[in-house]
Amino acid sequence: MQITFKGAVRALVLACAAGSLAACATITRGVHETWSVETDPSGAHVKTSNGFACDQTPCTFKMERKSEFDVTVTKDGYKPYSGHVTHSVSNGGAAGMAGNVLVGGIIGVGVDATSGAMMDLKPNPMKVKLEKDDGSAAKPAGQ
Repeated sequence: MQITFKGAVRALVLACAAGSLAACATITRGVHETWSVETDPSGAHVKTSNGFACDQTPCTFKMERKSEFDVTVTKDGYKPYSGHVTHSVSNGGAAGMAGNVLVGGIIGVGVDATSGAMMDLKPNPMKVKLEKDDGSAAKPAGQ
């Protein structure tokens, strides 16, 4: 079998095209995700440990898929709420990983794993039912 110059160029082009598909989840899903907070009642203040905040729920933020952060929700007359958001491999991310395996893109697997593109934030949306604060915890001892 003789390889011609045209055949070598064609093989190189196909290899480059396959390589560009290597990071399937990064390409199809991106490294950011919209994450939302909903409260009952609405109108609460939200602050995250990674520097995001909003003055009134519902709120939506653009977060990195590989983020992990704490959330504090406050509203006058209600007890503060603290929660944690983490990430895990999603169905869409697993499909992107499968694309990497099928194409043979070990580099793509690494890119998707480090970029966080295979992940989804959990919980999303974060739904918080705020509890009324009757003020009993705020009284100083002995009164």
